Amino acid sequence: MKILIKELSKSQWQVRLDQHTVTFRSEAEARAFTRTLEARLQAPHQIIDRQQRAAG
Repeated sequence: MKILIKELSKSQWQVRLDQHTVTFRSEAEARAFTRTLEARLQAPHQIIDRQQRAAG
């Protein structure tokens, strides 16, 4: 997933997730959202673990 942060105006920031966008009131909010999203994407997921156990 490609994640981009873009300033739209002094009081509006946009986070683009591939084709989807989310707008924030500040750069800090946009960056915090991005950090949380990236951490969740990189976290281990139970579904993957169950599939690996079933295959092994």
